[in-house]
Amino acid sequence: MEEQLILDIGDDGIEKMEENNAATVDDIGRQVDDLFTKVEQLEQRVNEVEQFYLNLSKKQSSASQKSSLVKDKDKVKHIPGFKKHQQDAARREAAAAKRMQEIMRQFGSVLRQITQHKWAWPFMQPVDVEGLGLRDYYEDGVYQVIDRPMDFSTIKNQMEAKDGTEYKHVSDICSDVRLIFQNAMKYNDDKSDVHAMAKTLLEKFEEKWLQFLPRVNEEEKRRGEEEAEAQLNMQRVQEAAHAKMARDLSNELYEADMHLEGLRETVVQKCRKMSIEDKRNLGIALTQLCPEDLSKALDIVAQHNPSFHATAVEVDLDIDAQSESTLWRLRYFVKDALQGHSKDDDEGNGHLIPTKPTNTTRTIASKRKKQICNALARTAKKRNQKCSS
Repeated sequence: MEEQLILDIGDDGIEKMEENNAATVDDIGRQVDDLFTKVEQLEQRVNEVEQFYLNLSKKQSSASQKSSLVKDKDKVKHIPGFKKHQQDAARREAAAAKRMQEIMRQFGSVLRQITQHKWAWPFMQPVDVEGLGLRDYYEDGVYQVIDRPMDFSTIKNQMEAKDGTEYKHVSDICSDVRLIFQNAMKYNDDKSDVHAMAKTLLEKFEEKWLQFLPRVNEEEKRRGEEEAEAQLNMQRVQEAAHAKMARDLSNELYEADMHLEGLRETVVQKCRKMSIEDKRNLGIALTQLCPEDLSKALDIVAQHNPSFHATAVEVDLDIDAQSESTLWRLRYFVKDALQGHSKDDDEGNGHLIPTKPTNTTRTIASKRKKQICNALARTAKKRNQKCSS
């Protein structure tokens, strides 16, 4: 009965131990999943920062290239300061529109001088197509000769409109004034009175427009300078935001790396101690690594063994002297490295199973690889001598 009780207690202890191990595995699994999710998010943000600086570099290398940094408004809405930039842009546009309204009001004096000319009367109202019997002017509502009729009353109505159809720029008014006279000259024979009147008024208008043009150019220059300044300010806002994002990413990546390091230590601590046979196999596997992977393996040893110089001309690697953490790290790395190369070879040869190495592959043995093999051999020899003594 007493023995049975002891056995029962032992079984319960084992069961609890297994439950604890299972719980630990589940917890590590959840942490790994969370870490993967976070790394994916960090990767997206890193790509965003890289793309920003790539676009910035392209812009700086080409002075004629327009800024592409603020084209996609959706991508910069989250940037601190973007809302203020939008508000400033709205105020700037409102102020520019108000100035343009004043310029168009001043342009009205030019129109009055033209419309008050004694020859302006044919152009004040829309052409009376029906009354004048201009059958070739249009047919079935479609204009045949004149694509877009224009007259001064239509211009005046559009200048005074408040429903969104009003002129936004004085150059649009100028274009419509030209259109009035160009239509008349196009439809009427060059020997007709209307053609001569239109040509004369067009010349007078161009003279007055040239006198008015400096005001328009000054406004255009001001708008261009304001837009350039706004682009520069927005670029500075983006640069500051992405610089902060880069710093934050650096910190978060460091934290993720530390978290991963902690998980690795936890996994290693839960692993059993490596047997002599495991160590021997690990030593053999190290000799099968390519020079690049071999250097990485030595770096793993150096991380936890400050006295070990991975980049020395000649290294002496004692497998038995390494900590369990280092040994298991080496084992995981070597396994992944050899499996990765095996997979590459399979894909390259079109085989689903490992193929025998070619003569070329067998002859690839760098000086570094020979050094590691010799070091392992010397260590094994020393250990055998100690055992025999």
